[in-house]
Amino acid sequence: MPAKILVVDDEPDLKLLIQQKFRRQIRDGRYDFVFAHNGVEALAQLDANPNVDLVLSDINMPEMDGLTLLTKLPQSPNLLKAVMVSAYGDLQNIRTAMNRGAFDFVTKPIDFEDLEITIQKTFDELGKIRDGLKARQELLEIRRELEVARQIQQSILPRDFGPKGRTGGVSIAAEMDPANEVGGDFYDFFMIDEDRLAVLVGDVAGKGVPAAIYMSLSRTLLRATALLGLEAGECLRTANRTLCSEGDTGLFVTAVYVIVNTKTGAIEYSAGGHFPPYIVRAGGTIECAPAVGGMVLGILPDGKYESGHATLEPGDLMVLYSDGVPEAANDRDEFYGDERLAAALGSAAGGDEKAAIAAVVDSVRGFAAGHRQSDDITLVAVRKS
Repeated sequence: MPAKILVVDDEPDLKLLIQQKFRRQIRDGRYDFVFAHNGVEALAQLDANPNVDLVLSDINMPEMDGLTLLTKLPQSPNLLKAVMVSAYGDLQNIRTAMNRGAFDFVTKPIDFEDLEITIQKTFDELGKIRDGLKARQELLEIRRELEVARQIQQSILPRDFGPKGRTGGVSIAAEMDPANEVGGDFYDFFMIDEDRLAVLVGDVAGKGVPAAIYMSLSRTLLRATALLGLEAGECLRTANRTLCSEGDTGLFVTAVYVIVNTKTGAIEYSAGGHFPPYIVRAGGTIECAPAVGGMVLGILPDGKYESGHATLEPGDLMVLYSDGVPEAANDRDEFYGDERLAAALGSAAGGDEKAAIAAVVDSVRGFAAGHRQSDDITLVAVRKS
């Protein structure tokens, strides 16, 4: 498409001069000129030619002068620039024109070499502005897509909190706060059978869309494997082998998997490069379950994963979390750490699962004091009734 230029001037010879001086550019399809004799005709031409890129206008014209025309140009639906033509030395009108939005000016008698340079400079500026607007629009579209992805990601996380098992022997609550629109953390919980509750927390190495896709894959695979009823360590071993067979994605996932007997409170757990559960006794004692399991999932297909065992007594809490909790930072570049986490959990001893999560979240936010969150924060709490 040729660049379209609207020339507004009441001098009858200017049209022929323009067509003669720019005949090569017109012939080559670079420029396309339309003409008007005053501001009123110029507005009519803009209505008829909404793709005008540049307005080259005299200042002194009958009916509507160039300075008045300048005030009307922002109403045009097209992005355009104005270059004004004025008598040499007419600094007051030139100054007024620039204040009203003119991009540049040329003086009479017109030096056509200078005019060509000015036109090209104006189109270069228009190109930069349009590239910027295009990039901004693309960014807005990406942000809209990421927001949809965030909503989808949040929607697949289970929200049916509360009592679980035939007798409601345990209750569960969870929260995930992604650092970006989409994240790599996930949690899951579901009944394997009438008495066994499966609980998962995972953290994909990385951020953004790739991590979110790998998160979805990992969560789906771990859930499908857990539903086979395998013991905890064997479940992670099987899932790891399958993840490794998916090819070299450059990503991996840490995970902790717990099977809770809702009747007896017995738990069986295993971790792949992840924190073991915290157990908060009803009396206020904080225990970190012994570390068992193996390396992160998705790197070596022959990884081995052990299982650990513990028991939840009535009133006890089990808390799973991602590294976004202990690695939360403040403005002094200090980490939240395990000691603060244990203290926050201790303050929730004897309470329910929702209170335990709220205590940790409030403690982390108070510590960070508005510092930008750099990693996803995920918490799951299970309470034995």
